[in-house]
Amino acid sequence: MAYAGGFILFAANLPQTPKHVPDVDGIVALTGGGLRLDAAVTLFERGAGERLLISGVNTQTTKTDLKRIVHGRRRFDCCADLGYAAENTFGNAKEAAAWTRFHRYRRIILVTSRYHMPRSLLEFHDVMPDVKVVPYPVDTDGRRGFPRNLKALHSEYWKFLAVRIMTSAGLEPDLDRTKPLADSHAAL
Repeated sequence: MAYAGGFILFAANLPQTPKHVPDVDGIVALTGGGLRLDAAVTLFERGAGERLLISGVNTQTTKTDLKRIVHGRRRFDCCADLGYAAENTFGNAKEAAAWTRFHRYRRIILVTSRYHMPRSLLEFHDVMPDVKVVPYPVDTDGRRGFPRNLKALHSEYWKFLAVRIMTSAGLEPDLDRTKPLADSHAAL
């Protein structure tokens, strides 16, 4: 019963997209869906942050390819960085932590899917506790935060619980092994 109740609370309390974008140093977008990247690039091109990191990019995808896909403009050319090292959410967090340390950033916006945000925030806070991470969740399929099916939401809840337990115990979470495909906008 506690597990089911927790799942219902998890689903009911997924974060909302902020109505106003706070002042931040940079933006980090996690690959895994084209809408994530579209939202991040739009925020960036409208002046949010000094730099944009797109984490988890396929090694065969070039900046020129990505710029064309996400309709990047002048800011994208100068100030968007592609991260190729991450293969999962924990890898995204480690890649973003190195990027924020390099640029000495203290406040970033994190862009990912709404249902993926709670776990992402746990993993980001674990590897960079002194950086303010502002969530910018994106609806990936038009419904308020719910993925295409309940099974995917349940899988994300399970991963959220596992990460919470692992980070509390001082262990490194490494739960999802996914590497995006180079030829699909949705997989970047």
